[in-house]
Amino acid sequence: MDEFRPLSPNLSAAFERQQRACSDLGSPFTARLCALFAEHGLPRSRLRARMMAWDRDTTASGDALPVRLCGALHELVLAGQGTSLAEIYPPRHVGHDDRRMLAEIGQAIGDHDTFLTSRLSSPPQTNEVRRSTAVLAALLHIAARTRMPLQLSEVGASAGLNLLLDRYRHQLGKEMRGAADSPVRLAPEWRGPLPPDVDLTIAQRRGCDLSPFDLTSREDRTRLLSYVWADQTERLERMRTAIDIAVRSPPVVDRADAVEWLALQLAEPTPGRAQVLYHTIAWQYLPEEAKRAGREQIEAAGARATAEAPLFLVAMEDDGQRPGAALHLEAWPDGSRTELARVDFHGRWIDWLE
Repeated sequence: MDEFRPLSPNLSAAFERQQRACSDLGSPFTARLCALFAEHGLPRSRLRARMMAWDRDTTASGDALPVRLCGALHELVLAGQGTSLAEIYPPRHVGHDDRRMLAEIGQAIGDHDTFLTSRLSSPPQTNEVRRSTAVLAALLHIAARTRMPLQLSEVGASAGLNLLLDRYRHQLGKEMRGAADSPVRLAPEWRGPLPPDVDLTIAQRRGCDLSPFDLTSREDRTRLLSYVWADQTERLERMRTAIDIAVRSPPVVDRADAVEWLALQLAEPTPGRAQVLYHTIAWQYLPEEAKRAGREQIEAAGARATAEAPLFLVAMEDDGQRPGAALHLEAWPDGSRTELARVDFHGRWIDWLE
């Protein structure tokens, strides 16, 4: 295997930025990987050439290239394809120096160059189920406001795990929402007023994704898990449990372009139902043209909404402010827009504002 060669300044900066994000979000192992790539680069390979030729935003605000690479390496470990690589991965990662880390990573790249390069073509699909608590809280507000069944439509649904949010137990302080007997138990640090304790009736749930996961496929399950950082064992176990629920009662996730799918989902009002469109850390990955076209579809549907067929948009996205991401609620026909909360990117805490 060739010696590691430095990356371009932009790529190195992207890995440094991802290193800080991983540290802030409680993943020192993945932060260390990113630091190694930022300092030492990559060995000569198709993987390195593909990354060096990347002509779009490589940071987490764009294509998240460091997350794509870390996910691909983790997938090798989870699939049992990188036996020696697994020796430096959790839980066996403690005590290895940088030299050993780089040697094992370099060997993995040499052995699996084609596979790793191919994985760069796919955006990360974390499908973090802890984000569903913030969405559930917004849905409870909508249910209290409308007293209607909800029709859910999720953009960037990945495997559809967050379409099943009412099948998880959500512990908010001393109160519980959702399914009390669920094996998926979510307990974010909650600050602020609690959402209403009202019945939540979901009449329909459907999502879309350019590359949805088939959870009956072992390969797809492994790939979904690979985007969870390797040293966050609690997140991995939570994801596995949520996958088990989804396999028993699979949500519908259409393989579709978001804008084309929105046009179909929002074509007609839904009398007697509150139509709720939502997305969590997904809209930012759409091209700018798609964002504009999607927004036009949403506003056109809002203009058609009525009190008997209201439309709501729940969006948890990075707005460049800190801490965390913003959770916004837009409502039609009145056209109101409210910032409901600030939410940790992985759902560890929620600062509720309303």
